[in-house]
Amino acid sequence: MGQSSVRGEGTRGSVPRARELGWDDDLHGAGEATGADPSDSPEASGESSGGSSGGSSGGTTRAERRRGAAAGDARSGHRRGGSRRRPRKGADKKAGKRKALRWVAITLAVLILGTAGAGYLYYEHLNGNIRGGSRAGGNSGVKKAAPNALGDTPLNILLIGSDSRADAKNVALGGGKNLRNQKPLADVQMLLHVSADRENASIVSIPRDTIVPIPECEGDGKEYPATTTSPINETLGRGGPGCTLTTWENLTGVYIDHWIMVDFAGVVAMADEVGGVPVCVQSGVSDHPTRLQPGGSGLKLPKGTTEVKGEQALQWLRTRHAFGSDQNRAKAQHMYMNGMVEKLQKQNAWTDTGRLMGLADTATKALQVSDELKSVKKLFDLSMQLKNVKLDRLTTANIPTAQWSQDKNKNVLVKSSAEKMFQMLRDDTAFDKNGKPADAKPKPTTSAKPMVNAEAPGSFPVTVVNGTDGGDEPAVQGRARTLAETLQGKGFTQAEPSAEGGPRKDTVVVYPKGDGDQGKANAQLVAKALGLPDSAVRIDTRAEGIKLIIGADWREGTTYEKASHKAGDLPENADVMRGDEKGCMYIFDPYKWDGKS
Repeated sequence: MGQSSVRGEGTRGSVPRARELGWDDDLHGAGEATGADPSDSPEASGESSGGSSGGSSGGTTRAERRRGAAAGDARSGHRRGGSRRRPRKGADKKAGKRKALRWVAITLAVLILGTAGAGYLYYEHLNGNIRGGSRAGGNSGVKKAAPNALGDTPLNILLIGSDSRADAKNVALGGGKNLRNQKPLADVQMLLHVSADRENASIVSIPRDTIVPIPECEGDGKEYPATTTSPINETLGRGGPGCTLTTWENLTGVYIDHWIMVDFAGVVAMADEVGGVPVCVQSGVSDHPTRLQPGGSGLKLPKGTTEVKGEQALQWLRTRHAFGSDQNRAKAQHMYMNGMVEKLQKQNAWTDTGRLMGLADTATKALQVSDELKSVKKLFDLSMQLKNVKLDRLTTANIPTAQWSQDKNKNVLVKSSAEKMFQMLRDDTAFDKNGKPADAKPKPTTSAKPMVNAEAPGSFPVTVVNGTDGGDEPAVQGRARTLAETLQGKGFTQAEPSAEGGPRKDTVVVYPKGDGDQGKANAQLVAKALGLPDSAVRIDTRAEGIKLIIGADWREGTTYEKASHKAGDLPENADVMRGDEKGCMYIFDPYKWDGKS
């Protein structure tokens, strides 16, 4: 009799069918992958795939012919006359294994596809959370810094805290129901600078009531004229965070890559997500209204260190009276920032997948970002730029201010201190002294371009522009003509001053992108003739030829002498705090609290 038609009988009756269905292409060898013993296979035992076969009475089985085999071996279950044999225990077990493997394969396929689909939906959910806006609200004329010897550039991000009451959640947290239709103020402004080598980071703050030049801005379908008598926190209401960024660029001469903004509700959500942020006070504090000073944040903390979260975190960031001034409030905000970074590093937030997903969901809802960051991937990539900065290389500082002569409740920047800090940011000079000398070896290139020699000095034109009004002082009259004549005396006979203006912090020599290596070589020749460093040579897509733009950093002399600053050489009045320092905020009377009442 031929092979039995009874389903499940025989050794491999189901396997070819499974293959036909595409369920298990390599199921015959699947046992090896699961740890099954190959000797259990039909091939190893020499068994045929057929059913029973004819034989003499009391048919002698193959098992009986094997020396030492038991007469009742499970593989001897054949009956004479081709009767149906009893399925063997081994065969039952093997068929069960194959069936299990088949369903495991099917289940895994479903799970993988389902998980991939869920992952995609979750990714799209996160992207849908993110709110964006234009990076800049005007044209500051500031260009991105030139790459260092390794081809890397610094990263600059403007962090903005908005007091907007447009959302009911913000009204519940910050009060001011009558302010729902009022334009928001940028009451917290910090510039985060991450060094080109990603080894150190600096955070600088400007108090909200500081009077600075605010340039022309566009946003919300409107145009806002420039002003020199408004505090910096009003920039947010002049077209949005893009105007705040343009104001900072105009003020510092630092190119800012992105802005990130958070409101009251966002602060609470982020503090809750990390489980609280450590802050410290020298004595108990209760920031409440007094007879002489109405208002107050409502902050109430005992002496020592507390991990603030929820509304308490917002109260900490908004407290001013108990800390004594806007400068001290900024210092308290720096303490909070350092505590947040420390907490995230302790939680392995950059490597713990579960932690990262929770943070991603909260952050994408809490933050608004410039359009260049408006995706989960870009925000994640940005966060990875910060994970290697150690706490002893994270420095926070305030730009020193003085009382404004026209209003004692407003501030102005201390010019010498501010410019020193701005130059350190422009030059990527660390705010700390804990760095090691960098081993700046250029990246290897597979096809280095041949060097191009500059053309003769008199063979190409050079336009000289006076941009010395880029600081707090007016432009130096006749500056462009002076340096044009200097260049003529050095053989650049086609150098001419231009009536074109445009304030600029730093002096540069620009050349058209289309001129390639030849334009760069010619621009470097101009820079060398005046003592300018190679880093002052930049590509400008709008330039029509070689152009020298004299910045506010070169107001006199005919040979450029740039002031240099050492790492950590910050002004004494900058309220410097390092990430690994554990200071406590001083509390002013009458806001000290005994912890009882």
